[in-house]
Amino acid sequence: MPFRVCSLESRRAGEMKSLLERHGAAATVAPSMREIPLEENVAALDFAAALLAGRIDVVVFMTGVGAKALLEAVETQYSREEFLAALRQCVVAVRGPKPQVVLREWKVAIDVQAPAPNTWHELLAAMTAAVPCLAGKTVAVQEYGESSEEFYGQLRELEANVLPVPVYRWAFPEDTGPLEAAVQAMVAGEFDALIITSAQQLTHLLMAAESLGLKERFLAAARDCVIGSIGPTATERIQAEGLKVDVEASPPKMGVLAREICRQGPAIRTARVK
Repeated sequence: MPFRVCSLESRRAGEMKSLLERHGAAATVAPSMREIPLEENVAALDFAAALLAGRIDVVVFMTGVGAKALLEAVETQYSREEFLAALRQCVVAVRGPKPQVVLREWKVAIDVQAPAPNTWHELLAAMTAAVPCLAGKTVAVQEYGESSEEFYGQLRELEANVLPVPVYRWAFPEDTGPLEAAVQAMVAGEFDALIITSAQQLTHLLMAAESLGLKERFLAAARDCVIGSIGPTATERIQAEGLKVDVEASPPKMGVLAREICRQGPAIRTARVK
């Protein structure tokens, strides 16, 4: 019997299915998220106004997609050049390589870059090394679907003023049927492995399980499965639910995760269900 893997990938669902099948898995892909831009982005425009007025000290970009969406929102009321000129007067921090690429395209110097594995922990350490005194500083953070409350809490402990700047939010896919079917299949023992490529995927999966009255049974079934994670941020979220991460992609790429879950997973699963 082929190794049965469930993925929750949405935007790159077809690619993930192909990757898993290439490595011999029986792949089920149940899209779990839909990205919704904030049409009337008051937060982005308020941030731009504060930036242009010189009231922002540090700007943190968490994702490349979010950075681009932020600029698009700002450009509805301000010119690109005046926004980027004001941004260049601030300390600019990035969480990982994707926003770094965007900032380079904008010709904006990056003062702080979180080292691998690019979680908020590394970001905070890099920021405090570059800006030893954050007390009284206003730190604007481009959000990426949900707030990083732990990160904000640590900044506030350092007496920084935190300005979250949401640019999009996550919603369930318009058709939740495949996601609900995946929950039921997990409970029925029809999967050998579950792979998570973003923390928000697990949040939506558990919300779907809860709506079906199956959350506890789902978690119990998941503990018997091999669980794969794209990287440290997703791993932290998975572990918060009391689940063990058996395979973490390094580097954090979908292709690496698909390969390693199929290479390592069968032996782990066999040992677990003996």
